[in-house]
Amino acid sequence: IDGYGGSKDKLNDKELVIKCLVELPQKLGMRPLSMPEVFLAEDNNIKDPGGWSGYVIIMESHISIHTFPDRGFVSIDVYSCKNGMDTDFISKYFEEKFDLKDIEKNFIKRGTRYPEKNLH
Repeated sequence: IDGYGGSKDKLNDKELVIKCLVELPQKLGMRPLSMPEVFLAEDNNIKDPGGWSGYVIIMESHISIHTFPDRGFVSIDVYSCKNGMDTDFISKYFEEKFDLKDIEKNFIKRGTRYPEKNLH
């Protein structure tokens, strides 16, 4: 998910990023393997004006959030091997949390040839 036109204050709120990384796995029935980690990424004076980057490792894979408050932008990955994820719910969740005006949602089906049995 790429979100545009978000609230600068909300995108710059470390506690909100942490809350999303705790709350969303619960809402999706996923099982965290760790507490979320969130770091301040400083401005790199090229393209990236800095923001918060965080992730949580879940049994089903991971969720990551990268905010760019000065640009009103957020990039989010919800990566999961869980079938039947409600991508509309996930988009709406982040739209409301960060007051996003527009969203690009890309769903990628991965592991289409994942073996049904152990190979070794």
